[in-house]
Amino acid sequence: MGGDVTVDEVRAWAAGLEVLQGRLGQHFRRSEPRRRVGEYLRGLLSSLERKNGWTLAEQAGELCPDGMQRLLNQADWDADAVRDEVRSFTLEHLAEDEGVLIVDETGFIKKGVRSAGVQRQYTGTTGKIDNCQLGVFLAYASPAGRALIDRELYLPTSWTEDAARRADARIGRDVVFATKPALARAMLARAVAAGVPFRWVTGDEAYGDNPALRAWLTEQRLSYVLAIGYRHRLGPRGQNARTLAAILPAHAWEIRSAGDGAHGQREYAWALVPLPDRDAAEGFEAALLIRRNDATGEQAYYLVHAPADTALPGIVRAAGARWAIEECFQAAKNEAGLDHYQVRHYRAWYRHITLAMAAAAHLTALRATTEEKGDDPMT
Repeated sequence: MGGDVTVDEVRAWAAGLEVLQGRLGQHFRRSEPRRRVGEYLRGLLSSLERKNGWTLAEQAGELCPDGMQRLLNQADWDADAVRDEVRSFTLEHLAEDEGVLIVDETGFIKKGVRSAGVQRQYTGTTGKIDNCQLGVFLAYASPAGRALIDRELYLPTSWTEDAARRADARIGRDVVFATKPALARAMLARAVAAGVPFRWVTGDEAYGDNPALRAWLTEQRLSYVLAIGYRHRLGPRGQNARTLAAILPAHAWEIRSAGDGAHGQREYAWALVPLPDRDAAEGFEAALLIRRNDATGEQAYYLVHAPADTALPGIVRAAGARWAIEECFQAAKNEAGLDHYQVRHYRAWYRHITLAMAAAAHLTALRATTEEKGDDPMT
């Protein structure tokens, strides 16, 4: 929390956190970790500059970080069950039939080489190749708000094929190499199985350029707007996306908003090109969506799979919703300590990330409730 807040707002914050803690607590059989998870959440939501085992322990009035480290490394609890509870809690505040599921990754910069999955690899967090872990996430966005609802740690083959590193990071035998699109598919499958209400799936080129992920979405009869690279070939004569955009007549373009931005409506020129030769589920159509910035000439390209009667405005809004996950990453890192951890083990990463998602979900729910009442949301 920041700025001037009222007593009622503080009470709402505390009451909401108590409700969430109670829901998560049912997944902890012993009282000690059940109590400590509440302290962990309060620490993640505090104004501490760094939120690691030492600082969270001090915030809770403890003399050493042993208890907090035990919560992440040794305590008996199922991070996936807690994840499912966080998802249910989030959807109670955000769920709408027009919701959007967004897949993306974010990097966690590291100094050493022993944290599970760490290696030198490209991350959008710094915009370059860096020593980092990569987490693949699923976010849910609707007019009521946006939040992270699932997570997977990407393990490069330098980890999955190295028995010594696996043992050191306590990576189970059942964990095998999976590409980032495959991890995204697993999370989407969980959302579908859980009955999450949504209209669209969206993601950047790392996911849109993956044919296996697109084929699965098509088989599931799911609507998607996935970014693709300009070299992607999809025309009847093998033209790439940029070539198809270049031959469009002027009347093919429409100015539409992709949603609110920091400086108002994000307006671009958009064109939709049907792709009758591409596979689509029965009753669905495939198309190429092109976005053009008329100020710079820059273009972006998307593959669309949607019911045949879907109008352009809805497709454009789905494309624009992809940026919501970037806002989720920023908020979860800045407000809930998503990247403030000092754990090396595979399971401990999932535990910290899940609790940080829970803390961020609490803030999202509070904002959604406050805005629903017509008040200014707490910051």
